[in-house]
Amino acid sequence: QVQLVESGGGLVQAGGSLRLSCAASGRVVGINSMGWYRQVPGKQRELVAEITGGQRTNYADSVKGRFTISRDNTKNTVYLQMNSLKSEDTAVYYCVLDTVLSTYWGQGTQVTVSS
Repeated sequence: QVQLVESGGGLVQAGGSLRLSCAASGRVVGINSMGWYRQVPGKQRELVAEITGGQRTNYADSVKGRFTISRDNTKNTVYLQMNSLKSEDTAVYYCVLDTVLSTYWGQGTQVTVSS
C-alpha cells in the first residue's frame, strides 16, 4: 500500500514562513500529480497547490505569490514553501497523491498562524 507522511506544520507568527514536506512510500506507480489541500472546521477542504509530473503547477488565488510547491521525483516527495503567512492560512494541511491507480491522502498537519 501507499503511505504519505507529512511534516513541517506548527505555530508561526503572521508574516513568517513554514515548509511542509510529504513523502510517499510503498508501491507508488503512475503519479499524475501531488499537491496540498487545507481545511478549517466547518468548511470544505480546498486546493492550495498542486504539481504534475511535468512540473506544471497550479495555485489557489489566495496563496499565489506567497506559496511555492515543488517536487523531488527521485524521492516521491512534495514540498510546500509558505511565506508571508496570514492568520487566514490557519488550517489542517493535507498532502494528496494522485496516481493512475488511486488517490491517496496524508493524515494532515496543523498550521497555525498567530496575528
